[in-house]
Amino acid sequence: PIHLIVTHRQSARLGRTMKLPCPVTSDPPPLIMWTKDGRNIHSGWTRFRVLQHALRIKEVETDDAGTYICKATNGFGSVNINYTLIVIATKSSSAIVSTQLSGRLIVRPRFTQPAKMRKRVIARPVGSSVRLKCTASGNPRPDIVWLKDSRPLPDEEGEGKKKRWTLSLRNLMPEHSGKYTCQVSNRAGEINATYKVEVIQRTNSKPILTGTHPVNTTVDYGGTTSFQCKVRSDVKPVIQWLKRVESGDETKFNSTIEVGDHRFVVLPTGEVWSRPDGSYLNKLLITRAKEDDAGMYICLAANTMGYSYRSAYLTVLPDRKLHPSVPSSTSSSLPWPVIIGIPAGVAFILGTALLWFCQSKRTCCSSSSSSSSSSSSPTLPANQRPPVANRDRTNAAPPPQPANGDKDCLSYEDYVAHQQLLLAQGGSGLAPKVYPKVYTDIHTHTHSHVDGKVHQHQHIHYQC
Repeated sequence: PIHLIVTHRQSARLGRTMKLPCPVTSDPPPLIMWTKDGRNIHSGWTRFRVLQHALRIKEVETDDAGTYICKATNGFGSVNINYTLIVIATKSSSAIVSTQLSGRLIVRPRFTQPAKMRKRVIARPVGSSVRLKCTASGNPRPDIVWLKDSRPLPDEEGEGKKKRWTLSLRNLMPEHSGKYTCQVSNRAGEINATYKVEVIQRTNSKPILTGTHPVNTTVDYGGTTSFQCKVRSDVKPVIQWLKRVESGDETKFNSTIEVGDHRFVVLPTGEVWSRPDGSYLNKLLITRAKEDDAGMYICLAANTMGYSYRSAYLTVLPDRKLHPSVPSSTSSSLPWPVIIGIPAGVAFILGTALLWFCQSKRTCCSSSSSSSSSSSSPTLPANQRPPVANRDRTNAAPPPQPANGDKDCLSYEDYVAHQQLLLAQGGSGLAPKVYPKVYTDIHTHTHSHVDGKVHQHQHIHYQC
């Protein structure tokens, strides 16, 4: 928000120096522009200097009376501070204006067309022309002398005495660059004005848009915003703002121009400001924004060598009076803990289900193996037990097999129990064998001998 203090009236004494304050602060800092009677105050106004928060006027003259406006603008809006300046002539200062000598009024010279002398820094390309004005009046009629870099100019460059109030320079060359001063004087006093003329060599460079502006902007309905365009060019460019016409809206405008596949409407453009760094600045102010103002805007800068442009979009928020905000039960944007927690929860549930399924399958296989072992492995009488030497080859009963034929389903605990059972059947003289890993394969061999006896033994493969 912009905080400001406004003073509407100021008075100044003739010949004194005064300041007009502009106490404006904001975040980001505002751009300050001063105008007098609708004309911008710039560096060419030699007695005027724009300070950070004030305008200083040196040696106030009667022509300085008028309306001054300090305009502060940033990306959130603009504020104007208006002043009405009144110049007061005292007894001591009236002598500066006129004196009485031998019964005849003597009037000091004064410029009669100060509005045409506002621009004091002039840049022109080679081959162009320029006119410098210094029209003045006084009593007696004052004389004028033109100087270039403090040296008098020949009369022919001023186009004779008839047009001596205007200095015309034609077919400019680089040597015409310099400071031109008009000295106007009579018996009551002397005044002068200085112009700085810069003759620029023509180059093959088109304007260059510097910085990041214009940038995409969002504004409330009915609010104020602005686009700005900063251009670097060898000569003063022409800066124009365009707005793209949406499809179906062509009939709303009297005239449009076609650029590529789109049509644009030309917007009114303010004055192009010359900056101290040699660049040029132009701003497009949008007040009381409405839905029709939304869209694409283009800053187009052109000179004799070409043109450059850059686009930006303006978004106008809906009118809160017509579209009140309704709180919704669900938010389109979830907080990051929820975004992380949902996938983690799903993964935990799937992992738990998979672990439960594997554990159920393992339990099923163990139960089937235990039941098969108890039903198919009867205890042999002591007189039918094979000898101890052949026990590794001729086990009385095969290890328990799973009901579904899966050889790898037998657990390590079931295998140890089965080995202990075999050891119990073979007697206590044989030390038990305990293997650290579950076996990976079991198969049984049956041999038929010539005498009719049948011999059966197992092969058990271990994973070491």
